[in-house]
Amino acid sequence: MAETGDHPVQQDDPAALEDKFDDEDYPAYSMGRAAEMLGVTPAFLRSLDTARLIVPQRSSGGHRRYSRYQLRLAQRARDLIDQGTPLEAACRIIILEDQLAEAQRINARLRQDRLEGEASRPRD
Repeated sequence: MAETGDHPVQQDDPAALEDKFDDEDYPAYSMGRAAEMLGVTPAFLRSLDTARLIVPQRSSGGHRRYSRYQLRLAQRARDLIDQGTPLEAACRIIILEDQLAEAQRINARLRQDRLEGEASRPRD
């Protein structure tokens, strides 16, 4: 059994690994790998943690582990900061964008549920 972050992964169980590959919230990336992928310094990632934009999970050894979702947020922060937006403002913008996207997903699901409910009701 191998340790990946706080989650033990059975190496001979392909289904368990497949679930991890598809899970955008699985903390698969170390700080060094995340920084390399984004083209930022580890200090930049720590600043996003301090600002509470992304709070990475910790491995059993206490090392930060990032998910694909968190890397997308970090990339968006970097883009905004590169355009001259202060860190705190960039974090607030991203949080609001994320909340809006979630509200839109919920709204779309509720509309779909309502349409399905109307379609399944007997007509007079």
